[in-house]
Amino acid sequence: MRAVTPAPEAKPFLKWVGGKRQLLPVLRTYYPATVSGYHEPFLGSGAVFFDLWTSGRLAGCPVWLSDENPDLVGCYLRIRDAADALIGELGRLAEGHAQGGRTFYYEVRDQLFNPRRAAWAAADGTPEAYPVDLAAALLYLNKTGYNGLFRLNQKGGYNVPAGRYTRPRIVHAERIRAASAALATPGISIACRSFDRVAEEARPGDFVYFDPPYAPLGPTSNFRQYTARGFSDADQARLQALAVGLAGRGVQVLLSNSSADSIVRLYGERTAHSAGLRIRRVPARRAVNTRADRRGPVEELLVSNLPPVA
Repeated sequence: MRAVTPAPEAKPFLKWVGGKRQLLPVLRTYYPATVSGYHEPFLGSGAVFFDLWTSGRLAGCPVWLSDENPDLVGCYLRIRDAADALIGELGRLAEGHAQGGRTFYYEVRDQLFNPRRAAWAAADGTPEAYPVDLAAALLYLNKTGYNGLFRLNQKGGYNVPAGRYTRPRIVHAERIRAASAALATPGISIACRSFDRVAEEARPGDFVYFDPPYAPLGPTSNFRQYTARGFSDADQARLQALAVGLAGRGVQVLLSNSSADSIVRLYGERTAHSAGLRIRRVPARRAVNTRADRRGPVEELLVSNLPPVA
């Protein structure tokens, strides 16, 4: 067995709805002893990737990080390739926020981010061409907007309202540089693409972690607009079929989702069970709801063909 040597600590630089930092103690019980390749196709905050990288489990193996959200992927690429320039831009936004607060937030959202994003989309629209100032604006909005939510309207406009923070930490230079170093590790690929591309790349012995937009438990928890297209029930069914197929050919699979009845049914099917996938219910805390008194403990599902290790 390959020795695991811890790497310098790296942590998520984004707040993200459904981010997995609170669930890491449970998720770690599913980490395989050896990883020949790692895939995370719903990247989000990257909490599991950064945790695996810091633990040394990904040393020397190829890593594929991806998401369908081009803004998210563009931000990751700028963190990797232009951390110092991004920190400088973010510092200027932090100064503006210190003076203007919520008013400044809406100025950045409506007069800077959305017009700049529209120009980028019209000119190129690829994450590789995502401008540094746009990535900095996204990070600023992420740190000061409502609960770290990323939401687009049907026209592709970012429409998240301002959060209620007294003194948000907007610039975390050390964390950005640590994340940049981790993402620049040879063998790590960052791309904008559909989650089902994993079917072409994953090999027996690889580890795949799926953290899709959660199926809603009710009408007030339906936050699925991470892209203009959203994530539908049909997408959830496609994901289940992919997870079953991967597990059936020897890929190590771990998936998290809500405990919605539709998800329980999907992963309780005979085909999922025959592929070795098992459901586990775990307590978590819901961070997004239109009513603060409903942001409390809920059950989430973990689905895996790996046996948890105490």
